[in-house]
Amino acid sequence: MKDKFCFLLLISFLALNSCKDVHANKPSKDTFEIFTSTNKSVILYNKTMGDLDSITAYLFADDVFKITGYRPEVISNINDAKGNVIVIGGIESDLVGHFFEKAEINSNFKNQWESYCYKTILNPNDKIEKAFVVAGTDPRGTAYGVFNLSKQMGVSPWYWWADVPIEKQEELTLAQADLYSKEPTVKYRGIFLNDEDWGLQPWAAKTFEPETGDIGPKTYAKIFELLLRLNANTIWPAMHPSTKAFFHYPNNIQVAQAYNIVVGTSHAEPMLRNNVDEWSKEKHGDFNYKTNKNTIYSYWENRVEEAKNIDAIYTMGMRGVHDSGMEGVNSKDEAVGLLDGILKDQREMLKKHINQDISKIPQAFTVYKEVLDLYKNGLEVPEDVTLVWTDDNYGYIKSLSNAEEQKRSGGSGVYYHASYWGRPHDYLWLGSTNPYLIWEEMIKAYNLNNKNIWILNVGDIKPLEYDIQLFLDIAYDASKFENSESIKEHQQAFFSKIFGEEHGKTMAEIKTDYYQLAFERRPEFMGWSQTEPTTQISNTDYNAFYNADEIEKRIAEFNLLENEIEAIEDQLSDNLKSTFTQLVAYPIKGASNINKKFLYRDKALAYAKQGRLSAEKYKELSKTAYQNIEVLTRQYNELSEGKWNGIMDMKPRTLPVFDNPEIELKWPESDQTIGISIEDTLKTSEGLKRLPTFYVNDSIKYFIDIFLEKNAKEDTWQIKHLPNWLEVTKTSGNFNISKDYLEDRIYVSINWDNWKKAGEPNSGSFTIQKGSSEESVQILISKSYDGLNPTDIVEKNGFAVVYAENFSENTSSDTLNWKRLEGLGHSKAVMQALPLSAASILNHEKAPVLKYEFFTETLNDTALLNLTAIPTHPLNTDGDVRIAIQWNNNLIEIVGFKTKGRSPEWKQNVLRNKASKQITVPLSTKGKQTLKIYMIDPGVLLDYFVLNTSGSNSMPYKLPNETKIGNN
Repeated sequence: MKDKFCFLLLISFLALNSCKDVHANKPSKDTFEIFTSTNKSVILYNKTMGDLDSITAYLFADDVFKITGYRPEVISNINDAKGNVIVIGGIESDLVGHFFEKAEINSNFKNQWESYCYKTILNPNDKIEKAFVVAGTDPRGTAYGVFNLSKQMGVSPWYWWADVPIEKQEELTLAQADLYSKEPTVKYRGIFLNDEDWGLQPWAAKTFEPETGDIGPKTYAKIFELLLRLNANTIWPAMHPSTKAFFHYPNNIQVAQAYNIVVGTSHAEPMLRNNVDEWSKEKHGDFNYKTNKNTIYSYWENRVEEAKNIDAIYTMGMRGVHDSGMEGVNSKDEAVGLLDGILKDQREMLKKHINQDISKIPQAFTVYKEVLDLYKNGLEVPEDVTLVWTDDNYGYIKSLSNAEEQKRSGGSGVYYHASYWGRPHDYLWLGSTNPYLIWEEMIKAYNLNNKNIWILNVGDIKPLEYDIQLFLDIAYDASKFENSESIKEHQQAFFSKIFGEEHGKTMAEIKTDYYQLAFERRPEFMGWSQTEPTTQISNTDYNAFYNADEIEKRIAEFNLLENEIEAIEDQLSDNLKSTFTQLVAYPIKGASNINKKFLYRDKALAYAKQGRLSAEKYKELSKTAYQNIEVLTRQYNELSEGKWNGIMDMKPRTLPVFDNPEIELKWPESDQTIGISIEDTLKTSEGLKRLPTFYVNDSIKYFIDIFLEKNAKEDTWQIKHLPNWLEVTKTSGNFNISKDYLEDRIYVSINWDNWKKAGEPNSGSFTIQKGSSEESVQILISKSYDGLNPTDIVEKNGFAVVYAENFSENTSSDTLNWKRLEGLGHSKAVMQALPLSAASILNHEKAPVLKYEFFTETLNDTALLNLTAIPTHPLNTDGDVRIAIQWNNNLIEIVGFKTKGRSPEWKQNVLRNKASKQITVPLSTKGKQTLKIYMIDPGVLLDYFVLNTSGSNSMPYKLPNETKIGNN
């Protein structure tokens, strides 16, 4: 395996005599026998070092028991230790001192944060034959060392939270070289329990911890164990009105102390206070520091006194009672002045009650929402306070530390969302943040030295298991995630460790496709509604008649995933099925059905307008999709014999997107029995229907829908006069309502060999006989691109599409470059302007440039060039998100993707994960056109470009295929 963490688990199936022979030999440092027929190890821990060593020792004994059925005895007195002994303790504890010479331990290692070492020692005394020592530089370091052994033995961090089964083994032997671990990349790494109203809190209150009736110490103990097994250390506790404050239950604090978990609070909760539960306007008055300073000061100070002995990060500053701006201020200047005084007061109380050396107290100032504007407006945050930057709630970090801010002694960090309640729309139900986006944003933070605090908003924890794993793995060791390709490897490893190599790779691919579909449009956004204020659902922007039927393509993509899931599920052993539902099946099936609910609704409404009888069928399919979600959610809550009852709610916040939509079909008056609908329908001057133009040697096919109309019962259709160079997938049909045969989709393509034999005609036509009438369909063929290479980008039917990765030239320097990032974006490979530390380049002659070539067939002085990027924000408060564009030899034009606050543009950007800009470009000649894109600001992520010559401003919603000759 990679790194010095190489750890090999050996399962020995030795005959008894062989075991005796091995045991008779001189003990070897190469292996450590935890449990064999001749060795039954014990666990020795240091009881003087606090509760965590004891907790870790007993949990490790449980892990061994889960694997082997043997539970090692846990002892704390070295005099009771004999045989093979697993030693757990602090590197400088008296216990570990029995096994290490002081000179053995490097002083630099002793000073490392949360680190551990492994060492096997033979015959350390007369009774101990072999000792395997796990020694940490602090209690959490020791715990990570122990739990990382558990992982390698086959105990997943998710063994409890996702019911991951543990493979039974007859014997358990370790082969582990001595090692010294690295420090974690990020100092404080953890999660924020948020929006817990629909899952975690009701589940804890009714199912897991009814004795508390809330998220209490029993629930937090399970959460804290998970954090330690994930190499994390920090919690921002649940804080919605449904949940009592963390400090309300004294045992919560005791559990946090026992597990050595650092307690912090969110951006809206200064000084470890939960305002939602603990501040009462009736009791305390207004949460206004101008008019009610003394009461607020005492409110904060009481908590500081209460918490002075716990490991905590204090949130500094002040916002409203909940997630709102500060009360009582009328301008940014006034708010900055007031905050300056608040920070001074808060720091004085920390000095008074905790430590006169204020720099020794972890403090965080979260630059969230309106607070970012105050910071930009001149607010000075003390240097030893960690600046915690935030994303825009949809996965795009709004700002990071610039070169000067990176020098702050308090450092900086990131608060990042994988779940969110708020405008323009919530995504609380299914985990849908693309892992490649998490990687890109967090590695960006790491590379710009924002690594003191990383907190992930995880909502209810479930079903965000993989996002949590990925985020915390990067936070623990970012060096393993230097390239975007690491995400594919990470996903495959995650699922393979749980489900085995046979299925793990396939599951990783399925989840990758799921995340990609969610990147195109999150499941919760499929109603095209918004919230704050809440609007009703409307039709999606997916088009059933354009871009090869975007609705049908998306439904087919989800159907494929569901089919793959069901095929795997049939092959899984029973003990894996609950885990499979939690980690894979429920999110994908839930997403599939909410998509179908709206996409079938769209089809029903659009088809009714055309007079199609099948519209009723799609209406019913929409309702069936809603019912499927009900069944899936009920089944989820019944998993593992009811263990998770109440954890999953299909309607968080009961927003319109989750309802069973009303579908009112409106039909046109018609005396026809059969209708025809043609893809991208265009009317010619002769009144003929016409398919989009075909291009020589292009393998594309276009569709024609033939359907029974509303008032008809049955009828027939037939294609006549078909040229031999045209191919169709069906030539006749016999509709019958009683047989549920209501429509046909036929695909039309060209046999280019026959076309050449026919003299290479420029056009053709055929007739559709429908009942007693006929309709002609015209075919046009373009020879505009004879002689071009198959990979050249050409204009087809008014559009030319190229993905950013497919440049014709990439001119970069040793220090400045455009780099391809695999997996990210609608095109699954974006181009990023690097390095992130570079200054903006205002002289295009010195800038890296990407060159693209288009070949066009029309003349148009007002063609539109649409540039699509990932909607990232400036790298820091002084930055921008710009590129420079040159079309042919025209003047260079600057294009910026930066957005303001919660503007309509930003809302659309995050709902569709696109930042799009449109400029006018002239096509004064036919043939080759050149686009050059110069780097200005680092960090820009280019996705794809569309040249639109159609005269229409409408654009496909779903990413169109590149318009190359010879493909579709």
